[in-house]
Amino acid sequence: MSSKWVPIMILASAQFVMVLDSSVMNVSISQIVEDLDTTVEGVQLAITMYTLVMAAFMLVGAKLGDIWGRERAFAIGLAVYGAGSLTTALSPTLGVLLVGWSLVEGLGAVLVVPAIAALIASNYEGKDRAFAYGIVGGVAAAAVAAGPLIGGWVTTAYSWRLVFVGEVIVVVAILLLRGRMQPSPRPARIPRLDYVGAGLSASGLGLIVFGILQSSTWGWIDPRNAPMIGGQPITPLGFSVVPFLILGGLAILALFGSWEERRTRLGLDALLDITLLKIETLQAGASTILVQQLVIYGTFFVLPVYLQVVLGLDAFETGVKLIPMSAMMLIAALTGPRLAASRSPQRVAQLGLVALALGVVIVLSTIDVVLNGAGFAVGLAVFGVGAGLLASQLANVIMSSVEPARTNEAGGIQGTAQNLGASLGTALIGAVLLTGLTTGFVERIGDNPAIPPDVQDQIMAGATENGLEVVTVEQAEQLSIEAGATPEQATAIAADYGAAQLDGLRRSLGVVAMFAVLGLWFTRRLPRRPRQTIDRDPGPAPPVAASA
Repeated sequence: MSSKWVPIMILASAQFVMVLDSSVMNVSISQIVEDLDTTVEGVQLAITMYTLVMAAFMLVGAKLGDIWGRERAFAIGLAVYGAGSLTTALSPTLGVLLVGWSLVEGLGAVLVVPAIAALIASNYEGKDRAFAYGIVGGVAAAAVAAGPLIGGWVTTAYSWRLVFVGEVIVVVAILLLRGRMQPSPRPARIPRLDYVGAGLSASGLGLIVFGILQSSTWGWIDPRNAPMIGGQPITPLGFSVVPFLILGGLAILALFGSWEERRTRLGLDALLDITLLKIETLQAGASTILVQQLVIYGTFFVLPVYLQVVLGLDAFETGVKLIPMSAMMLIAALTGPRLAASRSPQRVAQLGLVALALGVVIVLSTIDVVLNGAGFAVGLAVFGVGAGLLASQLANVIMSSVEPARTNEAGGIQGTAQNLGASLGTALIGAVLLTGLTTGFVERIGDNPAIPPDVQDQIMAGATENGLEVVTVEQAEQLSIEAGATPEQATAIAADYGAAQLDGLRRSLGVVAMFAVLGLWFTRRLPRRPRQTIDRDPGPAPPVAASA
């Protein structure tokens, strides 16, 4: 291999490790729940907090790359990430997993991801740079695709912990080889970190995703199992606290935007140059990436629940079932740039979103207690095509919309959009699943003549107040017996639970498909010309909105 391509192999390896984590964690849910003696909701919290930490602090990581230098930020980030991976591998409880994986690894990633984009710009020019961005996009798709199979095999044959041990080894190898890359130019003046802006952006994003995550526990509008402070339930104006958390987060983000504009106007260092968000192609690319990640990670949360909890497959069998999606995702990611050369990035992205929606609808139609193998595989393959096509376009669109000196900031925006979308996908679709499960179960219990009225009232009150956990039908039956139900009543309760579980899975996938369709609106400002007619060397970009 030519030495010219050594840097991209190093950076692509780092990108692979950054993306691999979440897909491995999703496919290993059952084993992690058992090993750490926790719940599906606990693992959902870990997955959401990992992506939330990255979404909240990605802009800070990008700015630290300007302050410290890209190479130093890249190295420090990898070292922190490796320490988090080792902690995760050794974690005895969910609490330690949250610290090692969700926090420490997430903080390491916020330094690495923006640095990857900037280091590509400093190591390549012209068509080589565009190709390098395409390689990173394809590798990211490959990591999402390979995660279920790698994680499933290692988890089933050995332990999910070994995946994180492997990440430590890869990180050490990257650190030893990073000297083969060209140094990135330092800015003429070292900027200072905007601490107020960092706090506003992190708290705003955190409140929004935390509110969505807790919606299944606290309720969307009507309060349920409300949080307590000093023995008093928190129910503002008689409503659930969830909408107030989300609205509060949005208000803080609006304040963040005003604060950053003011600092820019006064000539002070800002966490984010707001004028970048006025570049229409960057706006469109970041918004579409957010929707893409929401759809992909929402789907990746639902499918393992169906395959493992409903069908009883282990992690490796789950990974095998997801091969059609994995294979087509990688193929489409490598094919997408050629399509963009004859069509346009906009058309390729739109085709990708349509394929995502169609694939989800096909999968939704197969959800049942017995797997429809052929239909399920076709749906996954179509979904994989859509995900791969999007991965092949959006990163290059974003990075090509700014001049090389601003690629670190653009990389921070891209990383924030990616991880916010992933966090929202896991939290929102998970909340839809759990809310649908609880609602459907309560309705069925109330209409079931095999269950006495007094038992109905007890079950419905408990489910409405506390919500339901995702368990197997057999576990639901056993829990009912332990709660005092007769064997006949427990069987009827478990049957209602199983039916409600399937409806919850279908409803959550329906919401995923809806978001994929809505994502088409954000593609309006993506480049409409075929890629071969566009200068692929990211040159100076206007700091204000440009017509598409």
